[in-house]
Amino acid sequence: MSPDKWPVGGTKARRYGSTAKTREQVLEALGVVKVATAVQIRALMCPGTADAATVRGGCKDLEGEGLVLSAGRTSRLEPDGRRITEKLWSLTPSGLEAAAVVLDRPAREMGGTAKAAASSGAKHAGKVTDTLAAFLQTPPEATTPVVRKSVVPAPAPALVERPPGLGPIAAWSTEVSLSVTGSFAAPGKGSVRADMLFAAPGSRLPLLFVEVDNGTESPPILAEKITRYRRFFARTVTQASRDVVLWRTVWTTPQRPAHPTLAIVFTKKMNPDAMEARMREVARLTEPVWKGRWTTGYTGPDGARDGYRDYEGTVPVVVTVLEILERRGPHGQIWWRYGHEGWQTLADALDNPDDSRAFTAREEKRRTAAQAARARQEQEREEQRRRREAAARPCPECGRKVYPDDEWNTGAAPGGLCSVCQSRADHEARQARERAEEQAALDRATKANGWLGWRGRRLPAHAGVGPDLGWGSLGSEESDQVGEPVSPGVGGAGGEGHDDGGQ
Repeated sequence: MSPDKWPVGGTKARRYGSTAKTREQVLEALGVVKVATAVQIRALMCPGTADAATVRGGCKDLEGEGLVLSAGRTSRLEPDGRRITEKLWSLTPSGLEAAAVVLDRPAREMGGTAKAAASSGAKHAGKVTDTLAAFLQTPPEATTPVVRKSVVPAPAPALVERPPGLGPIAAWSTEVSLSVTGSFAAPGKGSVRADMLFAAPGSRLPLLFVEVDNGTESPPILAEKITRYRRFFARTVTQASRDVVLWRTVWTTPQRPAHPTLAIVFTKKMNPDAMEARMREVARLTEPVWKGRWTTGYTGPDGARDGYRDYEGTVPVVVTVLEILERRGPHGQIWWRYGHEGWQTLADALDNPDDSRAFTAREEKRRTAAQAARARQEQEREEQRRRREAAARPCPECGRKVYPDDEWNTGAAPGGLCSVCQSRADHEARQARERAEEQAALDRATKANGWLGWRGRRLPAHAGVGPDLGWGSLGSEESDQVGEPVSPGVGGAGGEGHDDGGQ
């Protein structure tokens, strides 16, 4: 027989003909979910079998060995509308120990047998089991049914490809006590019980707590339960004289600033608008639990601000609907992360695109852009300097370099002097104008004074002709300071008369 096909129909070793593999699968499933029907166990462990008869035979054989028991019944609706009543199977104390061996878990971590839940119909436990099956998406395996007596076995169903799941089942636990106060063994007031927990030590998969909502609790009650999750995640204990986070003493997960993720799976069937309203109301009531604190880290020249959200101490909350989870699997685009927009895959939903990592990337991008802009500006300035030097000419006066922009700024004519020489030339020209203006003003004043304007000045050449008026030398006392000596024969010193030509 091919090793990829297991004989799961039955053997002569047990009354109901179950194989060791089937019985092991039953123990493994009930060790995790505690209570389930044969149909649910088949969905969890061996969906490739023709029907639930194989699992049912395994349960009955284990019942004969005192490892499982049927403690109640439940009913379900078939797709065609028929209501089916089924037995609920759970473990006995001996079966709980046997399941611990199969799951390779300490017996103290196995929890209880859930016998009371089975006896009451296990409505909530049944939804938890359905949710786990949707998370696992166990791929069907090819099987070869074994003939029971003279009955011809039903043909194995065609294998249907299923979306990737989140497993294995041994990585899951149900009904996990989270002690907000007290201890794990004896939780105190205010503690919470997780419906499901996924923990795969050593893997990159997240530590995931799951709350299954059947729609029997109001949004405020569900919101209060989510708040208690946050209190548990924040609880610390003292070990070796230092405070450590309690949940990290039990589970290992990659270090993150936020607390572990809480997934809420809504199982009650309702119209889309009502479901969305319920989801949004829970989100509104739990905003302080999941919303990060905004921090402004950059303010631009235009006043625009950029920053990031600090998710330290928050609880990432993702929600979905069971029907969609069953159809698309846990890795499909089925999750709404409170605080995000739209439906995302689990990986995208658990990411924080607005945290400090994204801000740091934007900061680096801004720094790179600023450096590039400065480099461009420096290159442009260097090019301008090069062009300026290439266009320079020597000053015709002193030989200094004259640049085109000097001519534009000073208004100098092209080919003219440099600014220094032009300034000196302008200064000299201005002084010359000022001297000329002073001389012109003096000349005008002299002319305006008439004959007095000749005082102290040399007489014209014809002044020696004519009679001596007897005035002598006007201003003789000042003649040697201001004017020049009067010509002899024209009122000379000594006061002698004029030459009469008769002596």
